[in-house]
Amino acid sequence: MPAKDVFHEAVKKALLNEGWTITADPLYIQFGGVGLYVDLAAEKVIAAEKDGRKIAVEIKSFVGSSLIAEFHSALGQFINYRIALQAEEPERVLYLAVPVDTYQAFFALPFVQAVVARQRLKLIVYDAEQEVIVAWRE
Repeated sequence: MPAKDVFHEAVKKALLNEGWTITADPLYIQFGGVGLYVDLAAEKVIAAEKDGRKIAVEIKSFVGSSLIAEFHSALGQFINYRIALQAEEPERVLYLAVPVDTYQAFFALPFVQAVVARQRLKLIVYDAEQEVIVAWRE
């Protein structure tokens, strides 16, 4: 099992504070002969919906020396996880969780915005110190 991201617990608490129930920590998916671990799985029952929402969250801290290298790694993981989830749990929506400071600076760059748009990345923007979700970007 892979090591947890430095902000794993902060994002987990933020989701719990928004009414999500953590259903897996981590979520293990096996597809096509490969086993993958997504950081979290969560569910939220919505009164107006019969089944509620199911999500999977890959948490990234972006604290390394190269933001673009971390972005490449996160993007590759996201794409692989999305393919496996579409096959094994198609009702679950995948999100990439990124810190608010990284979102405001790095994710504001035109190149990164183009990749996010073309790859249809769904983002959770979080504040690790406050342990809150700042924004959901779909």
